[in-house]
Formats: sequence, structure tokens, C-alpha cells
Amino acid sequence: MKAVAAKSGIGAAETMRTWVRKAEVDAGQRPGVMSEESAEIKRLCAENAELRRTGEILKAASAFFASMSASGAYGR
Repeated sequence: MKAVAAKSGIGAAETMRTWVRKAEVDAGQRPGVMSEESAEIKRLCAENAELRRTGEILKAASAFFASMSASGAYGR
């Protein structure tokens, strides 16, 4: 692996090993999470985080407007 990495101009053999492992997983030759699935999981996690932030903002706004309505300050 070191010789192939050196001939390819890659500084570390571990980089080459990592690429080979990922290629094997993506080809179905090795167990693991495929690159496409990993990207989808990452996207869904980011979307989930955004939805949680949005929910917190809506909850705070709802509480604010409920307190304004209860005090009679809202709608004057």
C-alpha cells in the first residue's frame, strides 16, 4: 500500500487505505455505511436540528403572545 501511495503522489498510505475501504463499502464488497447513505444521514440530522430550532422559536413566540394576550396588552 505504501508503494502505491508513493507512486500516486499521496503522502500517507493510510489515506489510500481509507479510500480503498470506502470504495469497497460503496461497491458492496465490505460491510458498512455507503457514502450516499452517510451523506443522506448527515443531511437528515442537519434538517432535524433546524426543525428543532424552529420548534423552539415557535414555542417561545407562542408563550410571548399568550402572555401579551393574557395581560391585555395585545390587540389594543
